[in-house]
Amino acid sequence: MNTPLSVLDLAPVVEGSSTREALLNSLDLARHADALGYQRYWVAEHHNMSGVASSATAVLIGQLAAVTQRIRVGSGGIMLPNHAPLVIAEQFGTLATLYPDRIDLGLGRAPGTDGPTMRALRRHLDGAAEDRFPQDVQELQAFLAPAREGQQVQAVPGQGTEVPIWLLGSSLYSAQLAAYLGLPFAFASHFAPAQLMAALALYRAQYRPSSRHPKPHAMVALNVIVADSDEQAQYLFTSLQQRFLGMVRGRRGLLPRPVATMDGLWNPAEQSQVAAMLAESLVGSPASVARGLGATLARTAADELIVACGVHDHQARKRSYALLAALAGLAGLADTGQK
Repeated sequence: MNTPLSVLDLAPVVEGSSTREALLNSLDLARHADALGYQRYWVAEHHNMSGVASSATAVLIGQLAAVTQRIRVGSGGIMLPNHAPLVIAEQFGTLATLYPDRIDLGLGRAPGTDGPTMRALRRHLDGAAEDRFPQDVQELQAFLAPAREGQQVQAVPGQGTEVPIWLLGSSLYSAQLAAYLGLPFAFASHFAPAQLMAALALYRAQYRPSSRHPKPHAMVALNVIVADSDEQAQYLFTSLQQRFLGMVRGRRGLLPRPVATMDGLWNPAEQSQVAAMLAESLVGSPASVARGLGATLARTAADELIVACGVHDHQARKRSYALLAALAGLAGLADTGQK
């Protein structure tokens, strides 16, 4: 498979564990992904969620870059409405200065949290921040570009680093904006797949070439769990199914332990909702996932895939990424063992 593969790590805090262990697991997984030959390692900004440890996203990216050698490290994404563009330019400019040519800046338009947490972040709730998103993206681009003559406010570090910017989204809005600005685009189909194909078509049809990106570049996010057998992979998948069931019921928490069966845990309507949210998931043995990857690439023509793996056991998660790297033919240094 010639399509680059990347890792989306939601830094899961699992039942029976701690936030510290979740962060240490992310560092360990990043080293593993680096050795396996993955293209990127991204973490996402979320707030007030007990099951996600990546709220201080730029801080975590710095730690991930420090323990890896080759892999690009970045955000998938920074929720720009929560921040002043200058602050993000300084944070990622610092990272890019310390780790040249290894930092990515993926940007999202949603706040990534609830109303009370938005107030705690000192952001307004009137939607104005989301409405300013296109202007904020362009302001951020200017802070990362070479300084203009007479520019009164500069990002130091940041100015001139030209950190690569991606737009992330789960709807047509970000696809259209990415096309208009000539930026690479990543679709969050790992949790909101409904508009995936429409967004890709719109992005490609409306793309305006830019100096840095003469052609569109579309990344598709998937849930992928690979194990030695289909049955073992489906067992591991029940942790993610339980998490999404909690979301359907308005409850968030730690990533649950897997269960032998989901029967009795959900009603038919809930099962259908969870299945719709997790429609872009490949779960099974290496042979099964290989077939699924081929079908996904044929359907989406994705330029890159980014893979989330919501597995409770850290060693099983590492093995899943190793098996995936092996079947995809990544030129890595690690084997498929649980290192």
